Amino acid sequence: MQEYWESYVKQVDGHKAMVSFNAGISDEVPNPEFMYVGFVKVKLKNPKDDGLVTEYESDDVGFIEDRLEMESLRWRSGKYIGRIISNGEVNFIYALKLDFEWSNTVSEAMKHFDYEYEYGSKMDMEWEVYKNLLFPTIKEWQIITNHHACNSLKEQGDSLKEKRAIEHKSYFKSSEDRENFIKLIEKGGFIKQKETEVPFRGETMYGVEFYRKDIPFYYDIDELTMTIIDMGKRYNGLYDGWECALVKK
Repeated sequence: MQEYWESYVKQVDGHKAMVSFNAGISDEVPNPEFMYVGFVKVKLKNPKDDGLVTEYESDDVGFIEDRLEMESLRWRSGKYIGRIISNGEVNFIYALKLDFEWSNTVSEAMKHFDYEYEYGSKMDMEWEVYKNLLFPTIKEWQIITNHHACNSLKEQGDSLKEKRAIEHKSYFKSSEDRENFIKLIEKGGFIKQKETEVPFRGETMYGVEFYRKDIPFYYDIDELTMTIIDMGKRYNGLYDGWECALVKK
């Protein structure tokens, strides 16, 4: 299992949640070597009004996280797969080979900290916790991708405030679905650039590239791409991202 982490915000049980997960293992899930899931739920002392962690207390969260990792390696308990901060609590989540030493791992780690906590474990052979709680939906993945792209533009000197042509791609299982989608986006002011056909798993996917002048700022591009995904869903479409030119300040 390789390490590659992503983070995003969503709602969990009606509360705002910051979710971090090990995206590098997604192609290996479920992994029959790890049959259990273990958690450590730590109560924050002074959370923000929205239930997330303050900048001050985030250092403590990092120290706890590091200590759990160290003890997990020492006890060979399992693999750290995710973390959820929500409603004034931090939930550290591990995939475990076996769970009989999980209590030792947790107690050895948490004895160094003055925090209220609880822990537990259960069998999870299908990795339901990872797939259904930690792993993002299509829309959540798109927001992650959007913010990476925005960060890249910003690092190159883009203010993200200037309108420019933003190019998009979507794919469909039939040419009829593609044509219906094109009619729909044209009503929304998008302009078709070209149509493509590409092989995918023994079938042909019918693609369309299109653009509109918009602002690529974080929240603007999130709203825009969510709208395109919803329009594509009407015709069983798959959104394949966007790109735009760099506009420096």
